[in-house]
Amino acid sequence: MPRRFTLPKSTKLCSATAVDRLFAREATAGTVAYPLRAVWRPAPERTNGDQVQFMITIPKKRLRHAVDRVTMRRRVREAYRLSRHDHTERLEPDQRLDIAFIYLADKLLPYASIAKAMNRILSTAIPPCTREQ
Repeated sequence: MPRRFTLPKSTKLCSATAVDRLFAREATAGTVAYPLRAVWRPAPERTNGDQVQFMITIPKKRLRHAVDRVTMRRRVREAYRLSRHDHTERLEPDQRLDIAFIYLADKLLPYASIAKAMNRILSTAIPPCTREQ
C-alpha cells in the first residue's frame, strides 16, 4: 500500500484534557533540537485517532506578527507531514503517543533547518521497535 502524505483531522491533538496531561510535569519527556522543542507522552488511554497525535505552538512572545507565526506553523507542519511515516512505522500497533512542537527561535528560519530538527526530535521521541520484523 503506498504511503499517503496527508494530515487528516485524526492526527491533530485537539482534546483539552490531552493537552493538559501532555504539559503536566509527571510522565512527560522532552527534547530540544533548535529551533524546536518537543514534549511527548505515551497515551494508552486514547483509543481513537491516529497512533501519534501532534500539536504545534508558535509563541506570540517570540514572533510578534501573525503572518510570521502562520508561516512558521506551516513549515513545522510540512516537516512533520513529510517525515512522520519514517518514524511512526516503528511503533507497536497498540502504542499511542501525544506530542507537542514548540517553536523557540525569535525570527523566521528556513524550512531546511526545521526539517532537520523535526527528524532529530522524531527519532528521539519514537523509540526503535522491539518486535520481530
